[in-house]
Amino acid sequence: MNPNSRLKSRITAREPVIGAFIKTPHPIIVEIMGASGMDFLVLDAEHAPFDRGSIDQMMIAGRAVGCPLIVRVPTTSPDWILSVLDAGAAGVMVPHVNTREQAKDLVRMTRYGKGGRGFAGTTRAAAYAKRPFSEHLAETANETTLICQIEDPEGVDNFEEISRVEGVDALFVGRADLAVSYGFDGFFAPEVTEKSNPILGAGGCATGLYCAPGENLGPLRQAGATFFVVGSEHSLMAQGASKIAEDFADAGAH
Repeated sequence: MNPNSRLKSRITAREPVIGAFIKTPHPIIVEIMGASGMDFLVLDAEHAPFDRGSIDQMMIAGRAVGCPLIVRVPTTSPDWILSVLDAGAAGVMVPHVNTREQAKDLVRMTRYGKGGRGFAGTTRAAAYAKRPFSEHLAETANETTLICQIEDPEGVDNFEEISRVEGVDALFVGRADLAVSYGFDGFFAPEVTEKSNPILGAGGCATGLYCAPGENLGPLRQAGATFFVVGSEHSLMAQGASKIAEDFADAGAH
């Protein structure tokens, strides 16, 4: 079982897995973070300057250290989804999924079949033509994780239906966007928790969310979450550097 299919099997079995966002489009970041012991990393092409070339380089680094990479795509266009999957991504995280119909379209885009993902047998995902045609067709569904983000009022209304679409592997709660869209007072507002917890307990698939470094994951696990993205290389670097500076200042004060 390769790293991509292993990750998908763990997510769909609702085993606890932990990763982090990557915001810097340089393969050394993946090389370092991918060797940290995390189960996966998410390249944030929605909010960071990734293009097809930089994603391709990140995939090479991920494979070098055996770390599966999911890409949070900036749009649901088939060309974006096709390009990151051909590059060897373990899956896609799709923002602002609001309806069952949208989720079904995403499943179609990520799988081979009539009207679905375009086939190319010479990509990294197909082992550069070393993988037999029939094997690649058969195994792709086992290696591709589809994660739908719930972060709008319409998505909250429809999350249970979305979770039960065959081919949707996980729901990812966007607490920050929920706070913005509902007009709540911040990421940790009690009203955000009230909206988030029922989604984390969705019956149709695994669920997860972004967490701040150091946040207590216990209540989120109890609510049903098993897929955790904790911080990013930016927040982890800033937190680590600040701690060193604070410790140095404290030592100097004594």
